[in-house]
Amino acid sequence: MKKSLLFALCLMAGMQTQAQGWPANYGGVMLQGFYWDSFDDTRWDKLEGQADELAAYYNLIWVPQSGKCLESYNTMGYTPYYYFNQNSSFGSESSLRSMIRTFKQKGLGTVADVVVNHHNTSGWFTFPAEIYNGQTYQLQSTDIVRNDDGGKTLTQANKDAVALSANNDEGEGWDGMRDLDHMSANVQQIMKAYVKYLKDDLGYTGFRYDMVKGFAASHVGDYNDAAGIEYSVGEYWDSNERITNWIKQTGYRSAAFDFQFRYNVRDAINNNDWSKLNSTYNLMHDARLRRYAITFVENHDTQYRSATEQLDPIRRDTLAANAYLLAMPGTPCVFLKHWQAYKPEIKNMIGLRKFAGITNLSNYDVVASTNFYHAVNSHGTQSDLLVVVGNASMYNPGAQWVKVSSGYHYAHYLPVTASKVWADRASGTYTGSVSVLLTAATNVADAEIVYTLDGSAPSLTNGQRVKSGTRLDISESSTLRMALLQGGVVSAEISRQYVIAEPFVPQQIKVYVNVDEAGAAWTSSSYLNFWTWGGDGSHAPASGKWPGDRVSTKETVAGKQWYVKEFTLNSADDYVSLVLSIGSGSPQSVDISNVTKTAYFKVVSAQEGGKNKVEDVSATTSVKGLQASSVQVLGVFNLQGQRLGDDVRGLRPGIYIVNGRKQVVK
Repeated sequence: MKKSLLFALCLMAGMQTQAQGWPANYGGVMLQGFYWDSFDDTRWDKLEGQADELAAYYNLIWVPQSGKCLESYNTMGYTPYYYFNQNSSFGSESSLRSMIRTFKQKGLGTVADVVVNHHNTSGWFTFPAEIYNGQTYQLQSTDIVRNDDGGKTLTQANKDAVALSANNDEGEGWDGMRDLDHMSANVQQIMKAYVKYLKDDLGYTGFRYDMVKGFAASHVGDYNDAAGIEYSVGEYWDSNERITNWIKQTGYRSAAFDFQFRYNVRDAINNNDWSKLNSTYNLMHDARLRRYAITFVENHDTQYRSATEQLDPIRRDTLAANAYLLAMPGTPCVFLKHWQAYKPEIKNMIGLRKFAGITNLSNYDVVASTNFYHAVNSHGTQSDLLVVVGNASMYNPGAQWVKVSSGYHYAHYLPVTASKVWADRASGTYTGSVSVLLTAATNVADAEIVYTLDGSAPSLTNGQRVKSGTRLDISESSTLRMALLQGGVVSAEISRQYVIAEPFVPQQIKVYVNVDEAGAAWTSSSYLNFWTWGGDGSHAPASGKWPGDRVSTKETVAGKQWYVKEFTLNSADDYVSLVLSIGSGSPQSVDISNVTKTAYFKVVSAQEGGKNKVEDVSATTSVKGLQASSVQVLGVFNLQGQRLGDDVRGLRPGIYIVNGRKQVVK
């Protein structure tokens, strides 16, 4: 036996006797369930409301760091202050628990963003004391590495007569936060209690460790052992060799993000050279390590944020990037922005991956690679799956393959030996109609597809018979069931549920604001500033500058004066968020998020983080003669039968069907 083969076998055997880090032969897909500054879009309650849809395609969802931070403004959580207080910029602890619980019930595991490299302080050295299960946990100044902030912390410590750790940082530092000494017994005790709390109390399924270059890899392994966690991934943003070494140094107790996979995809797209995907310089290509490869093509640190923070986004061929990602081994992590922009296509790609049975250990063959296109045959447990990216129409895979899905710069094929059928549009809600391509992957010349649209089982005597390649245009909500018909036998049935929605009718809503109880500074002003954002991006202030648009228009409702501003919602998932202020922007209110219907808000004198609190009083405010709190609205429709929502507020004057009866709104 060759020495290299013997070494590989010994290495694999050693890996299997140690902690898992990530399951072998894992066929799941992960979603990064946030993007930078996604405070409105990814609140816990909003994510929970998508549980059914997400769980149908994803197995894991990575969410933002959920602990409370010190800042009074919204923060992504990378400046942690509390470990056991889980009230964050994304919602309350009770909302977090509800989301995790609902996800778990649906079969969707929640991955915590674990930020333990560094910690925020009040002042330079003061950490909060936290009591959990009757025990007090508190970091001390001696838990700060001696060379923190390039020596600035030591200078301040000497000035204040404060002691630091005798140990220098084991990895890279992060200026501005106190870097923790993970060799400290106190730090280790707190971290082990914290990760056990995340898993056993809050119910997290896995951990994503932030900035693991900042401390020794062995600590990640120890913390995972303490929690008994099965899914762990580290953010080691570096070269492939260093990422590989980091995985080994955890004792193979954690996976890692495959940054080089991401760079291969980016370079192929940016250079119009798809052969760059043939690079073997990433975790996914290494058969010994691909189990630990969490592949991705975009995340919150590479996405485009603004003109001044362009970062390193995928600017084009996003669909091709995801088509390749989801057809390859490793565990793919889809970016939320991509999911939102291309949901039908990505649903189909995930469906094909799971249909073929591709796992993190699947083998594959590169069957063609040129500047113009790249073609790979991945071997799943149920079928092979051929993906072609680039100028896919230039590549002819031969008669042994059947194209089952395609789009701009990508195509997917199943082998004719698969004896399977496929519909290239996933279940879901479509506006107006949906066009579905029905394909049979078979080498039987006279094979047909038999399908029904009423949910009944297709059979020799029930359903329509069509040839492979038939396209159906479905304009009514339907349950498609289709199967392969060959040799007089019906087999390999699949199904889809299509909900056909009416085109959305843009709706006008109003935001009413009363400041009578906000204090003298607010009541003495003759106008109110509205700083607005959110939804489809059309709700920014006309001024484009802080503190936004000055609103002096008022209406009298329920005997009170209200500042009022109108907005147009352009889609079913559109919304408005806002901050209110006076003068040049101070004093100001806390954020008001996700307004989707006419609403009434009262600014009060009580404050949170130096900002005036706001109460939503819509339910107790009399509007257009109807008392919202006393009317249970089951549905509002116009006379053409189009559903307009569940609220009479904000409607133009006219006749509507409310709770099944005609209602005049004046």
